[in-house]
Amino acid sequence: MNAGMQCVKLPISVRVELNLLLLAVTVLALVTRLYGIQFPRAVVFDEVYYGQFLSLYMKQVFFIDESGPPFGHMVLALGAYLGGFDGNFVWNRIGAEYTSNVPVWSFRVIPALAGSFCIPLAYLLVVKLGYSHFSALGACVILLIENSLIVQSRFMLLESVLIFFLLLAVLSYLHFHKARNSSFRWFWLMICGVSCACGIGVKYMGMFTYFLLLENIHWFYRVLVRFLALVVLPVIMYIGFFYVHLTLLFRSGPHDQMMSSAFQASLEGGLARITQGQPLDVAFGSQVTLRTVSSKPVPCWLHSHKVNYPIRYENGRGSSHQQQVTCYPFKDVNNWWIIKDPGRHSLVVSSPPRPVRHGDIIQLLHGMTSRYLNTHDVAAPMSPHSQEVSGYIDFNVSMPAQNLWRVDIVNRESDREIWKTILSEVHLVHVNTSAVLKLSGASLPEWGFKQLEVVGDKVYKGYQQSGMWNVEEHRYGRSQEQKERELELKSPTNSDIKRNLTFMAKFLELQWKMLTVKNEESEHKYSSSPLEWITMDTNIAYWLHPSSNAQIQLIGNIVNWTIANLALVVYCLMFLTYLLRRRRKVEDISQDSWEQLVLAGVVCFGGWAVNYLPFFLMEKTLFLYHYLPALTFKILQIPIVVEHLYIHVLKSPAQRKAFGGVILAVLCSVYVSYHNLSPLTYGQPALSSDELAALRWRESWDILLRKR
Repeated sequence: MNAGMQCVKLPISVRVELNLLLLAVTVLALVTRLYGIQFPRAVVFDEVYYGQFLSLYMKQVFFIDESGPPFGHMVLALGAYLGGFDGNFVWNRIGAEYTSNVPVWSFRVIPALAGSFCIPLAYLLVVKLGYSHFSALGACVILLIENSLIVQSRFMLLESVLIFFLLLAVLSYLHFHKARNSSFRWFWLMICGVSCACGIGVKYMGMFTYFLLLENIHWFYRVLVRFLALVVLPVIMYIGFFYVHLTLLFRSGPHDQMMSSAFQASLEGGLARITQGQPLDVAFGSQVTLRTVSSKPVPCWLHSHKVNYPIRYENGRGSSHQQQVTCYPFKDVNNWWIIKDPGRHSLVVSSPPRPVRHGDIIQLLHGMTSRYLNTHDVAAPMSPHSQEVSGYIDFNVSMPAQNLWRVDIVNRESDREIWKTILSEVHLVHVNTSAVLKLSGASLPEWGFKQLEVVGDKVYKGYQQSGMWNVEEHRYGRSQEQKERELELKSPTNSDIKRNLTFMAKFLELQWKMLTVKNEESEHKYSSSPLEWITMDTNIAYWLHPSSNAQIQLIGNIVNWTIANLALVVYCLMFLTYLLRRRRKVEDISQDSWEQLVLAGVVCFGGWAVNYLPFFLMEKTLFLYHYLPALTFKILQIPIVVEHLYIHVLKSPAQRKAFGGVILAVLCSVYVSYHNLSPLTYGQPALSSDELAALRWRESWDILLRKR
């Protein structure tokens, strides 16, 4: 040591706490969820549904999933991206073998990890509720060997991801609720808000638990930071999920037609390629296609063709026998119309163009047949309460032309606004009868080629999308002669003006479509009702080996489900008994124990209720896996009830010893049930038909037996 230098010792200590129980259950959870997740190397149940979205993400092609927001799809797509998936796979059937370019492990690893980490979260949650580590361990053991949760975690599905964020949100809120003087208190509230947003972003079902947590902050409603953390932050994140979604998916795709023309024109390729640079202002002489704003039953364009309405319909009613006007759900040259000034004979755009404005009177001339759009006091073919719409033919009978229409721009900003291509949504109001040109939604019979009926609605009120139209394709007409005009109509549009919607406009339209556009629901072989979930009277066959009895079934551990139901009933009885006796000033347990029991009920019973009861109000096809979030909270109720009975109800050592023996026997039964059902959980080993028949513990279970 050099002279003049002193050695100074700084007292530094590091404290590390290692919870071996928590570590052990986490490792076991990873083993049960990750073991052999590449088997089977084939499409398993709803992987056929989510896989389509993964391919579209990889190719950056726009899509809309009406069932929920995009965050869950993006989580799955992240795994596919990290695995190097190129998006090339045909997702057409369950059981299809994955090709060599499909990274099966990467597809399934994120749901498996989420399902694994649900176990330690459950442990921490029970401890945070004030119960012992042994109770927390009991909750973990039951969740660890719950067959239904294992199955749902091992494939490219979203329930395990949803449950992970729900448990994290509840745990974070409990930390916030109990950390009165901790500097980390607001950190936990922020984590809670982020978790709620992620849960809702995975599936709208996550909103039920979010409402449960919001209900429990009514004591603090005046505090701004809570509002920011649990309302503003989740909303910002939810919008952010869609911002990333729409940023990634900028190319035209198979779901374009569900969206408005303006939305479609903002995507690369597709309509944007067709309409790029069209004239913005609609003018007298413009050649246009008119698309209905409504997407119900399908998006379609105003259309006519050289076929007349039948003289008489099947029910004996007569028609005008004039040319049919319909709404056609495909692009076609017969969708083109010319906007004509009634006071002039010209069918071309003047120089300079004379724009059509709100309130102007126009005629619509069908480009290919030169018939004027007409409506009159004749009943429509499928909607007799409305007027027939036709292409007018002069039959020299007492049926004069009534072909004047007033342009009513619905989304105008001024009373003399110019009609804009794609952007303007218009009503076409018949001058003579005040009827509004409208898509009725009915399909015409064979004589109308099954196309959609267009009517004149005299009782039209409000701003129904079925009565609103926008110009989609547009060109300035230059040909006065019919033959030249037909050639012009068949040529593509081309000019160079690009129109982009703002992100918020696209976001709001996408939200509206997700809420209003529904897939045609059909009864599924494995669909079920919420009442069947309680006692697990149903199952779902996820995968069947093409040549053996090896199969994967969504079947729960029947012992777990039974004791979870029993614990729920016991908790309700205890709660009601204590509540009634406390109202009579009889306190069987201390105030701290009562508050602990109530908080546990809010989390576990409340978590079960908000994730289960709303399904009774839903008009959609339901499956057993919808019950898994509720089941998770219900299982957490089991150790809470057991510990409360052991400490506060059973007084003598003999009673507690006997109760301990019962608990041990139940846990052994849980493991035996898990072990017996494992071949249906992991898909291996393949069982014989007799062995499979022996596992059919309920008559309603559909376990597949291959005949040899």
